[in-house]
Amino acid sequence: MKKELNIKHPITILAIDTSCDDTSISAVKIAKNKKETEQEIYILSNIVSSQIKIHQKYGGVYPALAKREHQKNAVKTLEKALEESNLLRKKGQIKANRDAKSKILKKILEREEKLYKKLEPFLKKHKKPNIQAIAVTIGPGLEPCLWVGVNFAKALAFWWNLPIIPVNHIEGHILVNLFSRTKKIKDMFPAISLIASGGHTQLILIKKIGSYRIIGETRDDAAGECFDKTARILGLKYPGGPAISAMAAKKSGKNKFKINLPKPMIHSKDYDFSFSGLKTAVLYAFKKKSKKTRKSKAYIAEMAEEIEKAICDVLIRKTIKAAKHFSVKSILIGGGVAANNYLKEKFREKIAKEIPKAKFYWPSRNLSTDNAAMIGIAGYFNYLKNKTKNWEKITVKANFRLKTR
Repeated sequence: MKKELNIKHPITILAIDTSCDDTSISAVKIAKNKKETEQEIYILSNIVSSQIKIHQKYGGVYPALAKREHQKNAVKTLEKALEESNLLRKKGQIKANRDAKSKILKKILEREEKLYKKLEPFLKKHKKPNIQAIAVTIGPGLEPCLWVGVNFAKALAFWWNLPIIPVNHIEGHILVNLFSRTKKIKDMFPAISLIASGGHTQLILIKKIGSYRIIGETRDDAAGECFDKTARILGLKYPGGPAISAMAAKKSGKNKFKINLPKPMIHSKDYDFSFSGLKTAVLYAFKKKSKKTRKSKAYIAEMAEEIEKAICDVLIRKTIKAAKHFSVKSILIGGGVAANNYLKEKFREKIAKEIPKAKFYWPSRNLSTDNAAMIGIAGYFNYLKNKTKNWEKITVKANFRLKTR
């Protein structure tokens, strides 16, 4: 913490994430403990408006539809988040300059007309909540979706006269592991973080909060993307990760079909990943079977189990290898794939056997998938470093990468 900032606690941050297909808004409160030596993080609310049912028929996220739904869901998600946090303050006083402010508000949301029509009456009806800043995901993610969240944050920051904290979505997945583990944070580092989601698969060396080095990443499909694509081959619903995992759990008995899938790059000397070859292997193996076999639950369950093992075994081996090489104190996982039970169980086994002194941190299921609470937590640590901006200077960075420090 920079002493010259003179940060006063408690601090409450409103966080927004629209990086993909979930509209999420959270209120995160940070307060010092009684000795004023460590911070405690409280998630006051973490509301997620899911679009899964809308995108299921496409087998993935359709950006134009996602953008439309974000506009539709943003204000009601905000209201729920503020209400759950006891921050919703109704009956705001009507001031003379409201019409002038509305013009600027409309300008900010000129590309989100539906959002403007919902937001303006909400802002005129409610007082400014007791928050000190707004954190928002500016990337990486789907650009049309990111813009809805960023413009929404800009509109709120303008109306309430608050600073904005721009947040890297990947840093959110990393730092969410600090929730409920904020004591002696320094003892966690150096650490290796595995981020595995629908859009990203990265291994990141963390020297301290804010000091990151990407040591490996996927050369093609991300782990979550591979789950989605192989699930589609098997006729399972989107999102593929939970569908594959559920089918794998239904497998009974020995391997009747003797499926043998590749584990791409598992023995490579680097820390990179590749999952497109696995997807192709699944497709070829599936097509070779008769229609009757392909439709059988036994075959699909066995194939699902093999897919899950192939993806997770590669992720675990590479991560453990990196943890040993860099002599880290902790291993952190994040992203939607982190919710996979097989992955967590095998990680525990391997760490206990091969590097028992390393700590293993993983977020709860609701904090693994995209959510705004993780953006609020990352936003707080950026707030401490004075990384706030005026709403007029915020923009989207769809391919935003963690900066090496």
